[in-house]
Amino acid sequence: MSSSPLIVGLGGTPRNGSTTERCLRLALDHAQTLGCRTLLLSGPDLPRDIYEFDASQRSPQALALVQALREADGLILASPSYHGSMSGLLKNALDYAEDLRQDRRVYLQDRAVGCIVCAEGAQALGSTLMALRSVVHALRAWPTPYGAAVHTAVRPFDEQGRVVDEAVRLACHTVAEEVVSFARR
Repeated sequence: MSSSPLIVGLGGTPRNGSTTERCLRLALDHAQTLGCRTLLLSGPDLPRDIYEFDASQRSPQALALVQALREADGLILASPSYHGSMSGLLKNALDYAEDLRQDRRVYLQDRAVGCIVCAEGAQALGSTLMALRSVVHALRAWPTPYGAAVHTAVRPFDEQGRVVDEAVRLACHTVAEEVVSFARR
């Protein structure tokens, strides 16, 4: 690890400028102010091809994702809630961590992972956050103690993409701070 940790953000929405992507950018921007390098992979950056165990035919997006996971000192995941769970796009991206099964750091071992969930319905926030944490734990990473649950019905960003809900800013910053703190250890 370099003196400047790399924090990789994975966004689980294909729509540029979505609330989920904005929350992820807010967290990654804060990680940068804390002295980290950051990389955002969201929407078109993520592989659309369904994960296949045979790694001989990886798309450029899949290869870039696997390399980013390999180099990451910490991760921040952000997903909209789709029917009480994470988006298929994010779950598929996390499945590519299987390509790290024979690395020195297996899967996401020794990395903290912060989770951000966005949903209009409050009920979906908790189940989606738990789904993310379960997958993170299965990948041998440590979900941070705090996970951000962003209720999007309150419209936390204005039309120019500026955060207007200070609780959302604080939540995304807290996720970033916990990931960065662990990555520095």
